[in-house]
Amino acid sequence: MLKAIAYKLAYTLLVVWGVSTLVFCLFSILPGDPSRMMLGQRDNEQMRLTIQKKYGFDKPLLQQYAYFINDLVPISIHSTNPDDFSNLAKHAYSVVGSIHTKKFDVVLKAPYLRESFVRKGVSVSSIIANTLPNTFVLALTSMSFALVLGISFGLVCALYEHKFIDQFLSSTAVFGMALPSFFSAIIIAWLFGYVYQKHTGLSMTGSLYAVDDYGSGETLILKNLVLPAFTLGIRPLAVVLQLTRNSILDTLQEDYIRTARAKGLSNFRVLIFHALPNALNPVITAASSWLASMLAGAVFVEFIFGWNGIGKEIVYALDYLDLPLVMGAVLTLSICFVFITIFTDILYYILDPRIK
Repeated sequence: MLKAIAYKLAYTLLVVWGVSTLVFCLFSILPGDPSRMMLGQRDNEQMRLTIQKKYGFDKPLLQQYAYFINDLVPISIHSTNPDDFSNLAKHAYSVVGSIHTKKFDVVLKAPYLRESFVRKGVSVSSIIANTLPNTFVLALTSMSFALVLGISFGLVCALYEHKFIDQFLSSTAVFGMALPSFFSAIIIAWLFGYVYQKHTGLSMTGSLYAVDDYGSGETLILKNLVLPAFTLGIRPLAVVLQLTRNSILDTLQEDYIRTARAKGLSNFRVLIFHALPNALNPVITAASSWLASMLAGAVFVEFIFGWNGIGKEIVYALDYLDLPLVMGAVLTLSICFVFITIFTDILYYILDPRIK
């Protein structure tokens, strides 16, 4: 098991390097001059050249890539030459330790995602650190809602196969899977946050924290989580319901289930303690995939509901062409996706002894 986990972690490092390279290449071939984007109406040749030199846009593409990777990796190498571009970002690093030689400095640090083009002097890491937890809260709440109801309804459908309740829930699940999040977000926000607002007490927009009008700090408002979490959880709920139902029905045909019933165990005990644990593998796979995709797919939902998460930041960054923030956000979400997948694989070893 430890060997398999070590292999997975080594594979993860290669995937992260590949994602980093892909993100750099995608945003490097975009048309337009980043220095002109940053200057806007203040554009002049002297200022443009200054910006290009500051951010290394005047360097060859391969050299820019080397600087980009050097900023990302936990251990970076810098020339002792003060005119070298790689030294310009060192003052912004969160340095843990360093080793100095005559020609090179080796720095142990947190990954550096550079500074925002639009928010002068604000690091991309700080923006992501402030918004990513809100997105995680939204995604985890949505996934928990989908898992609890999806597995419960799936059990009911399997228990009453081909009955009215099974057909009704299965048909509703198909409708839920076909419902786009951006469309359902608009309808749900309008319906429950405006039309029936007096009955629900919910708002059309709002984030997890709100700034107090009297300047006494931020206030936690959990009710703002209800509508976006419900909207984001509709589609995975439908998938989990169908997977749970079909997986349990397949598991109930196994020999060990017939043996358990022959021992006189009740249907409820057979279903809950024998069939369900062995039927959860495809559900776990779907849940991990949906949780990872929720981090990226929450963009529309966060924007519509005004949820201050990383998805909303991506929309604003694209609107203002803030490339470092877009690159940092995409890279962060990709790494989260990779690590969630690895965690799922490790969870398989724990839940299913046959994999060992």
